[in-house]
Amino acid sequence: MLAKLYFTPLLKKQNKNKMKGVKISSNFIQTMIFLLILVSTLCLSTEASTCKPSGKIKGKKFKSRLCNRADQSECCKPGKSYTTFKCSPQVSHKTKATLTLNSFGKGGDGGGPSECDSKFHSDKTLVVALSTGWFNNNKRCLKKITIFGNGRKVNALVVDECDSTQGCDAEHDFQPPCPNNIVDGSAAVWKALGVPEKDWGEMEVFWSDAWCYENQWYVYLCVSVYLSWYIHNISQDYDIQVR
Repeated sequence: MLAKLYFTPLLKKQNKNKMKGVKISSNFIQTMIFLLILVSTLCLSTEASTCKPSGKIKGKKFKSRLCNRADQSECCKPGKSYTTFKCSPQVSHKTKATLTLNSFGKGGDGGGPSECDSKFHSDKTLVVALSTGWFNNNKRCLKKITIFGNGRKVNALVVDECDSTQGCDAEHDFQPPCPNNIVDGSAAVWKALGVPEKDWGEMEVFWSDAWCYENQWYVYLCVSVYLSWYIHNISQDYDIQVR
C-alpha cells in the first residue's frame, strides 16, 4: 500500500513529462517541415504560371546594313509576322530555357549599353540578358543567376533585357522580338559551360536565381542535421523515462 502511494505520483509525473516531450517533438517536426516548404516556395517566382502571347508585329523594309548579324543574330523579314510576349514561363529552382549568344560590348549585336547599368560589357565577362518576363521589370537587374548546361554550371550577372515585347525597329537593330524563354549569354558564359566554340549559338539549359540555388541546399542540410540531432536526444530522453 505504501509502495502504491509512493510510486503512483512518480509514475504520473513521468507520464506527464513523457507526453510533454512528445508534444515538443511533434511541434518541432512540424516547424521543420514548414521551414522546408517555405524555402522551396521562396525559390518560386511570383510571375504568372501560364504565359500567352501578347500580340504580333510585322517586319518592315530596312537597309540590310542596319541589322547586326553578328553571333548568328536573325534580322526581321519584311511582311513576316512575329509573336510578342509580356511574360515568361514560371521560374523554379531549375527553369528550362534556351541559351543564346550575345555580345554586350560596344558595336556588338546587343546594340546600346546594357539597361541595368548603362554600360558595355566585355565578351570575357559573365553577363546575360533575360526575356522580358524573367527580367521582371528590372527586378533581376544586377543579380546573379545560376545556369546549368553541358554538364556544368556557372553564375552570371543579369545586365540587360532581351525584349520580348518589341522588335523589328532601329532601337532593336531590326531584329525580331526575343522569345519568352531566352537567357542571352556572353561568350564567357559559353566558355564557362565548356561548349566548343563551333557549337555556340543555341543550347537548351536550366537556370535559377543564384541565391536560391546556393542557399536552399545549405538550409536543407542545417535543418536535416539539427532535426536528426534533436530526434536522437528526444529518443534518449524517452528511453530513460520508459525505464
